[in-house]
Amino acid sequence: TMRPTKPLSPLQQFKLVLLGDMAVGKSSLVLRFVKGQFDEFQETTIGAAFLAQSVCLDDTTVKFEIWDTAGQERYHSLAPMYYRGAQAAIIVFDITKPETFERAKAWVKELQRQASPNIVIALAGNKADLAEKRLVEYEEAQTYAEDTGLLFMETSAKTAMNVNELFLAIAKKMPKTDTQNPTHAARHRGVNLQDPDAHSTRACCGGN
Repeated sequence: TMRPTKPLSPLQQFKLVLLGDMAVGKSSLVLRFVKGQFDEFQETTIGAAFLAQSVCLDDTTVKFEIWDTAGQERYHSLAPMYYRGAQAAIIVFDITKPETFERAKAWVKELQRQASPNIVIALAGNKADLAEKRLVEYEEAQTYAEDTGLLFMETSAKTAMNVNELFLAIAKKMPKTDTQNPTHAARHRGVNLQDPDAHSTRACCGGN
């Protein structure tokens, strides 16, 4: 007696980019999410690294194509190449270094000016395991994220705190589209999902 196999949930692919100052833990967050690993002596990223990982939601599987960019200033001019066409971005700062939070705000402004208009932006206050050395208060970052329309979580690549949760929260914010159609990303790129006028149309489309 063979049990009927459950139909595979549809796969949706989205491009996600990580941005932030150097040594805030961008690569460590990605490696914790993709491989479940943490290296105390993670090498500095040169240019950018590419990894992929999937998140399973109730009715669909979201595959993230992740571009982990270098934080050094000399690579800044390359960043638009990686965030162009990205449907999601994680901007990372180090809660023990206020200057990295200021840098994160600059990245948010740049994405709001130059990235896709409906890009989902998440702010990650990383190194939460170093809370006793904290110099950026949770409430300050939370208020900034709310005012700017960002997802926000404090994370620790070292202890894995909130790492999977962050990617899951982003996956839930990705637009539901017909992924069989290769032009789905282009078709939906001009729709601002934050636009209050879009709610009426979203409500009647049945979440397809």
